[in-house]
Amino acid sequence: MRSVVQRVKRASVTVDGKIVGEISNGLLVLLAVGQEDSAGDMNWMVEKLVGLRIFEDEEGKMNRSVQDVGGEILMVSQFTLYGDCRKGKRPSFITAAQPEKAKLLFEKIVDDIRQRGLKVETGVFQAEMDVALINHGPVTILLDSEKKF
Repeated sequence: MRSVVQRVKRASVTVDGKIVGEISNGLLVLLAVGQEDSAGDMNWMVEKLVGLRIFEDEEGKMNRSVQDVGGEILMVSQFTLYGDCRKGKRPSFITAAQPEKAKLLFEKIVDDIRQRGLKVETGVFQAEMDVALINHGPVTILLDSEKKF
C-alpha cells in the first residue's frame, strides 16, 4: 500500500464540476492499494496516517499528528502510485490491486480513521477527479507498507 501525504491548509476534490470532498487544516492523502496488500498493510497505513507527526508544536517542531491538532483528512484513491516506469516510457500498473479489492481496502481505511474520531472526506472511487490543495510548508511525505521507501 502506498500513499502520498500532504499537509494542507485546505484541499478539495471535484467530480463533474461538483465538489465531492473538502477539508480545511489537515492531510490530503493519495492512496493506492497493491495486489499483495492485506489487512496488515491496511492497519499499518492507518496507524501511520493518524499518528504521523508532521504538524508543528508550540516550538515550531514537527511534533504533532493530525489527530493532535484536530485536523481533517481528504482521502483520494490513486492507483497510479503503483505506476512502474523502470522500463520504457509508458508506466505499467500490473502491481496495483484490482478495483474490487482496492475499493474494499480503501473504504475500510476510511472507516477505521473515522472510528478514531477524525473527519474524513473522500473523492469518488474510479472517477476522473480534479484535486485542489494548498500544501502547507510545503510538507509532502511518501509512505509504503512494504517499506520500499
